[in-house]
Amino acid sequence: MRVGLRIPPCAPAGRIAKAAQEAERAGFDEVWFPDSQLLWRDVFAVATAAAAATSHIGLGTAVTNFVTRHPAVVASAARTVAEVADGRFVLGVGVGDSSVGPVGLRPSTAAELRARLTVVRDLLAGRPVDFEGVTSRLRDPVEMPVRLAASGPRNLRLAGELADGAILLSGVAPGPLAAATAKVQEGAAAAGRGRVPMTVSAFCRVTDDVPRAARELKPICARIAQNGGASFLALAGVHVDVPERLTGVYPDLVHAEDWAAAVRVCDPYVSDEAVAAFAREFCLYGTAADIVARLAEVRAAGADAVFLQHVGSYDLPEQLMADVSGQVLPLLGATADSTPGAA
Repeated sequence: MRVGLRIPPCAPAGRIAKAAQEAERAGFDEVWFPDSQLLWRDVFAVATAAAAATSHIGLGTAVTNFVTRHPAVVASAARTVAEVADGRFVLGVGVGDSSVGPVGLRPSTAAELRARLTVVRDLLAGRPVDFEGVTSRLRDPVEMPVRLAASGPRNLRLAGELADGAILLSGVAPGPLAAATAKVQEGAAAAGRGRVPMTVSAFCRVTDDVPRAARELKPICARIAQNGGASFLALAGVHVDVPERLTGVYPDLVHAEDWAAAVRVCDPYVSDEAVAAFAREFCLYGTAADIVARLAEVRAAGADAVFLQHVGSYDLPEQLMADVSGQVLPLLGATADSTPGAA
């Protein structure tokens, strides 16, 4: 299983490129950069700098969108990164979240996502596209994998039907993960395609005290509940009751500038017991051995790769990188070497 690391572009491009370089040396297979124009540096500029600073690690956006960026702009920017990365770049796209909300826009609908994803794939393949009566094409196109981030059933099926792979946002809880992987492959089968690859995103912390470490996840858990996921959480034994709006956090719960304040805001609605269950079920929180065992389950569920996230948007995942490279990756490698047929 490929193991990647999410690196938010929260520092100058040169520092982000150095972080990607450090991840490459540490043994990670991929680094993924999120896109939010007001929160971070430009994702394509950062990815280009990282491509120039590294030699073999995979690079990807996780994820950009077609709301703040026109599909033609996405295609051109991705083509540029791909030229520098020499086959190592994956374009990850989604509906838009922290990119669209702070500028008063809404996420892409399923129909818009389908149409715009088709446009980008056609442009990158060198095919002409009809832009409302104007037919144009991308000069010097570069084909590359385009992966769709999804959590709901329609977009999961769309990822299997149309994209080159899926980025699953369901976490690592066995039931939801199995349902998500099945939806992706249903979409692929319905379109007459073979199996498409799937990458799972998961919050991760190496710790021997999950209840204490899990408190930092309260804003994540609360946001899932606000977005209609309370019943989804309850199926896994995570019971929370969160108001539709919580004030005093900027720009939102998942990307709060003051994370300690966001945790305090969520305290009345997300108990310590609930968030500990969330950490154990949906996230990769535990000892290195715990995490390796969970990764084996994720692989058995059909995932090809996982990318790990730390809690926070405005600092680099240095501690997570050190803990995973020093404790998890060696154990994961030893486990794979001792398993017949493991890759």
